[in-house]
Amino acid sequence: MTIRLLLADDQAMVRGALAALLGLEPDIEVVAEVGRGDEVVAAAVAHSVDVAVLDIEMPGLDGIAAAAQLRTAVPAVRVLIVTTFGRPGYLKRAMDAGAAGFVVKDTPARQLAEAVRRVHAGLRVVDPTLAADTLVTGDSPLTSRETEVLAAARDGGTVADLAGQLSLSSGTVRNHLSSAIGKTGARTRAEAIRIAEENGWLLGT
Repeated sequence: MTIRLLLADDQAMVRGALAALLGLEPDIEVVAEVGRGDEVVAAAVAHSVDVAVLDIEMPGLDGIAAAAQLRTAVPAVRVLIVTTFGRPGYLKRAMDAGAAGFVVKDTPARQLAEAVRRVHAGLRVVDPTLAADTLVTGDSPLTSRETEVLAAARDGGTVADLAGQLSLSSGTVRNHLSSAIGKTGARTRAEAIRIAEENGWLLGT
């Protein structure tokens, strides 16, 4: 049986390289390529896709949100996340969204093809190093509001700026930032943002 594959990645060069490598496999056919997350479901339906290989950070919709949409719209399609961003928080959220596999882009071509086959067969495939890191890191310690405030703070701005942007009082913003800094073990707002981003806690905010 030939596995009908959809590739979703906003970088055309990366997408083309993946298509070329996987297209060499006798049992894999790349039938669709898209560069935006919000194009995934329509392409999967139009091309009768078996497996969708999704990047995480894409315009329109991130790969994790696209995986969740696929699970609802076309539950038969299996999802393999292939991303540069091997962050523990991303792995857990991807699995919660219905992804069957999660590997990083520097995975050798032969292993990537095998991951596609295993996902298609109904198995789970997870990068072992990332799986171990996820067990150590655990879930995000941040509340949804702390996550929102910390994400807004990525672009800089004063507490007053953030308060206006989020329709909160300055005191509330200050409290949420202070709590987020404490929960991440950081010393500064910038360090808290870096730690949260490295762990994949700010995706989609």
